[in-house]
Order: sequence, then C-alpha cells, then structure tokens
Amino acid sequence: MLRVRDAMTREVVTIGPDAGVGEAWGLCRERGIRHLPVVEGEKLVGIVSDRDLRDVSPPRATPDQENTLGYVRVREIMTADVVTTHPLDTIEQAACVLYERNFNGLPVVADGELVGIITSTDLVRTLVELTGAGTGGSWIEVEVPNEPGTLAGITDEIRDRQVNIASIFLGPAGRETYRSIVLRLETTDPSSIAETLESAGYTVTTTESTAPTERNVERR
Repeated sequence: MLRVRDAMTREVVTIGPDAGVGEAWGLCRERGIRHLPVVEGEKLVGIVSDRDLRDVSPPRATPDQENTLGYVRVREIMTADVVTTHPLDTIEQAACVLYERNFNGLPVVADGELVGIITSTDLVRTLVELTGAGTGGSWIEVEVPNEPGTLAGITDEIRDRQVNIASIFLGPAGRETYRSIVLRLETTDPSSIAETLESAGYTVTTTESTAPTERNVERR
C-alpha cells in the first residue's frame, strides 16, 4: 500500500510569517511553485498560495505596487487553518482530500512539524510510475463477468505465456454485471496474448502497444 511518504516532496520551500509579499512572490517565481508553507521554526503556522499573492498584489507598474509588495506581511494573507496530511496516510486519502477540497497541495505534518508536501503533480508522477507509462510495453483490456476468480484465470493464462504483468486496473464495463480488467504487459506484441485469452473464452476489447518516451516530470 502506497503512503503519502512514498510520493511526497521532502525538500519543501517555506517562508516565515513576517516575510514580505514581495519575497513570497520571488520564491514562487524562482522555484516554479504554487504553495508556500509558512513556518516558525519547524512548526507549520499557515500556507500561502500564488492565488493569495495575486489577490493582494496591485497591477504592475502602479504607484502602490512597490509599497504593497514591500510592506504587506505573509501572516496578513496566509491561511492559518491549514488542512494537512500525515506521512502514513494512504495516497488514496490524500488524493480524495485534494479532489474534494479542490486543492493543489497538502502540507505533510508529523509530530507537529512540517516534513513534506504532496501536490497534484506528485500524484500524477506516482500514477505514471505505477502504470509504467513512458516505458515500452502494451495494454490489453478484457471484459469479464463480475465474478470471483476471473482475474486469477486471466493472469494464469498470461503467466503460461511467460509474459510479465507490470500493472493491473479494474473498472466498470459496458455491460451490466461485467467489469473491465486492464493489464499493462511487458511485451510490445499483445496480439499473441489476446489470441490466447480469446481461445480461453475471454472477451478482449482493446490491445495497444506503447513505445518508450522521454519524460521530465516536475516534482511540484
């Protein structure tokens, strides 16, 4: 089971509550981030987002811009009641909070101290790694009755062909009382596996080969 600690960013860019808005803006732009946890020592006391900074900043090149950026303090605009997660929470729990609250990031707190941050980008990166996207292989989708033992039967057929399974996903099918089993295989030719499964009585709905691709996923 994947935990937040397995996907979170550990090296977190932070800011103090008495820092100016201009400094916060500079950090966001320089580091390409959207959230700045606000800390005193190691204790999380708030969070400020790029949206908060935009809302308080006057238009560029106006007389008030320099004063606002220089004199407004982070503590004046930060969210003090911060929703957090724990390193031992599951990825599923963190993802649900991000989705339901329409957040892009959650500070990770343990024993009262900030130990990381998990963002929507971290979750996408984790999904890419779990599915093996960007690496060579193939996808095959099989529609089966929603009954015990169907997944084991399919994996037995693939095992007998001596092909490794990189990942498995289950989802609803087009027919009621059926489900789709989607497998990522470590082979570039899924046709022979599809033929084997069809000969065993399974309904193969999709096969697709994928080539390796370069990817550079930012951590935040």
